[in-house]
Amino acid sequence: MELPFAESWKIKMVEPLRMSTREERELWLREAHYNVFQLKAEQVYIDLLTDSGTGAMSDRQWSAMMLGDESYAGATSFFKLESTVRRIMGMDYVMPTHQGRAAENVLFSLLVKEGDVVPGNAHFDTTKGHIEGRKAHAIDVTTDDAKDTQKEVPFKGNVSLEKLEKVLSENKGRVPFMVLTVTNNTVGGQPVSMANIHATCELCHRYDVPVVMDSARFAENAYFIKMREPGFADKSIKEIVLEMYRDADAATMSAKKDAIVNMGGFIATRRKEWYEGAKLFCIPFEGYVTYGGLNGRDMNAIAVGLDENTEFDMLDTRIRQVQRLAAMLDEYGIPYQRPAGGHAIFVDADRVLTHVPKEEFPAQTLTCELYLEAGIRACEIGYMLADRDPETHENRFGGLDMLRLAIPRRVYTDNHLAVVAAALKNVYDRREQITRGVAIEWEAPLMRHFTVQLRRL
Repeated sequence: MELPFAESWKIKMVEPLRMSTREERELWLREAHYNVFQLKAEQVYIDLLTDSGTGAMSDRQWSAMMLGDESYAGATSFFKLESTVRRIMGMDYVMPTHQGRAAENVLFSLLVKEGDVVPGNAHFDTTKGHIEGRKAHAIDVTTDDAKDTQKEVPFKGNVSLEKLEKVLSENKGRVPFMVLTVTNNTVGGQPVSMANIHATCELCHRYDVPVVMDSARFAENAYFIKMREPGFADKSIKEIVLEMYRDADAATMSAKKDAIVNMGGFIATRRKEWYEGAKLFCIPFEGYVTYGGLNGRDMNAIAVGLDENTEFDMLDTRIRQVQRLAAMLDEYGIPYQRPAGGHAIFVDADRVLTHVPKEEFPAQTLTCELYLEAGIRACEIGYMLADRDPETHENRFGGLDMLRLAIPRRVYTDNHLAVVAAALKNVYDRREQITRGVAIEWEAPLMRHFTVQLRRL
């Protein structure tokens, strides 16, 4: 008899959870202005808001934290992080930051100026915010395959080389770099193929445009290359990662994802001039260049996490759990971005709440309904997150409108995910009764979804 699949880790510590009542959740959501970011953690039963900084660290990571060197400059912990990044990504210059958006802030402060154009395969919220906040333009060059959530394509995160070349040819001298996001979060945690990575870098370099890889989930991307792309089945994850970064000029990293820590990030680059220039912004924004807003113990934990999570068994356990949730949703007929992504399931809200007009934000409405149903906090990745066009100030309704169920690493069991699937089925079964959504009462001018205040219609 073939043995069933089991996790590549065992549980050492637990945290109690409490299921609230429907009446409590209705009050709490109303007080939060129908924005789940404003809920208190204790008001949430299963928290799938994000996989960023919410994972469970290993015993080796906790052990490494006890050996953290808290020297202000030149700490041994920095050199452990630096050597690990160099070995895994193959880039010489490493600058720690307190998280991924800080890495973007430091690097983009050096490189992005008003009027610039920055193409990318569906920039995530902070990336686009750091570009548009500098009065530059973020242009999406993702493959059109990503627009059809029901289409089964192995690498939906790919760059459309035709779209990219159009941007590069029409904006010569105005493109400081291209952002290549692996995996592509905004379109459903979808991977980018090795062939597409190499072709994207070759095309950009032909136009003398550097490539910066948004690397939050780079290890998951490597896993999909191993499992789906011909020629990589026998390669290790670490071998694949080195090849992924072979032609890239720099990387920004949120270590809160694929390094499985609660806080941290870094910039890595091959370009000494970028490293020297970024120092001028790291020191006032983050701290001295050998700690960059992090404790020594944090850098130790990142170094161990990067090593652990670039091993096949760890990634296989993590991604199989996401796939098992997808299988439950398949059983219930609930549409999501197919195939299942690496870190999350992205439910297609437009296909679920067909009676809620786009102007009333279907995915945000579905987020509220799921919380009311079972105390499950998910995240809208859609029209609310897309913000308004900076020139016309109109809502951007052109992309996908999805509910993201982000699975923290090594935190929840399959039983928790069965509750999530059942709760979503209950909402799905009464979808015909949900005919109104939400309206904006107040919003910030940039990255509004974090703090927006809404009312039910």
